[in-house]
Amino acid sequence: MYRIGIDLGGTNIAAGIINDKFEIIAQDSTPTLVGRPGVEIVDDIARLCKKLCQTVGIQESDVASLGIASPGVVDDESGCVISAYNLNFFSFPILPLLRERLNISEMHIENDANAAAWGEAIVGAAKGSKSSVMITLGTGVGGGIVDGGKVFKGFNSAAGELGHIVIEVDGRPCSCGRKGCWEAYSSATGLINMTKEKLAECEATGRTTLMTAMVAEKGKVTGRTAFDAKRKGDAAGAEVVDTYIKYLASGLTSMINIFQPEILSIGGGVSNEGDYLLDLLKPIVEKDAFGDGNFPQTTLRIAELRNNAGIIGAAVLGM
Repeated sequence: MYRIGIDLGGTNIAAGIINDKFEIIAQDSTPTLVGRPGVEIVDDIARLCKKLCQTVGIQESDVASLGIASPGVVDDESGCVISAYNLNFFSFPILPLLRERLNISEMHIENDANAAAWGEAIVGAAKGSKSSVMITLGTGVGGGIVDGGKVFKGFNSAAGELGHIVIEVDGRPCSCGRKGCWEAYSSATGLINMTKEKLAECEATGRTTLMTAMVAEKGKVTGRTAFDAKRKGDAAGAEVVDTYIKYLASGLTSMINIFQPEILSIGGGVSNEGDYLLDLLKPIVEKDAFGDGNFPQTTLRIAELRNNAGIIGAAVLGM
């Protein structure tokens, strides 16, 4: 049983074939080159799929299903990308066009964060759970909700923008145009901004911090800078991390209180902190989450699919 997953991003199109053990046995990628006609992007997706089939030594008809994880709002029934600003796709019939180019009978499309959440529910950190939520901490804060064997998408397929709940009224500006969104505080971007602000504060006051040397060595501030400094006993780094954790835990607690998922998994670049991140989060979330200990509580986990979440999540959309 073979399935193809397409992770369609604003920079690259990544494609992979998985086997019946959900292992990626072949993968390839090509630049998206946003701005060109959409049919050219479809042509590249088709070429990647054909190339992967040749690599594995199978026919297109041997592929049980193909799935696409796409940014924006999508409609699986029509196979259209309804709205994806970073791809410049609007009511774009991507699956109908692919069906003209590939001999694969079953095709699906899903929002990329939803596809990642579905992948975690099927084969990752939430496997076997009845309900789960996945949060992705990257450039923004993405999210996906799985309940009753389905991705929750709302009446208009646009649900799951979990990063855009407001946790600080009139707070930091968010890319969506609002102020105080969880994304502005808990994304990797938010963490980097907090680290830069602390470095500027230290420089202005003459306070020493290990982060100064770390940034000089790497040539930039990263999402690891403050965490690495905290682990080495740096007070300024600890202040950044503690503030970041406070906001991240606040949003996670809200997710638990709203959805009461069996598993809440955390993915994205910041999740590479692993158990260290969970150990900082759990005491706050367990204290603040709704519940008196008389009923089961949500389990926090690190997402398992990591960089393959897009490909694998897309590939299992037909399951």
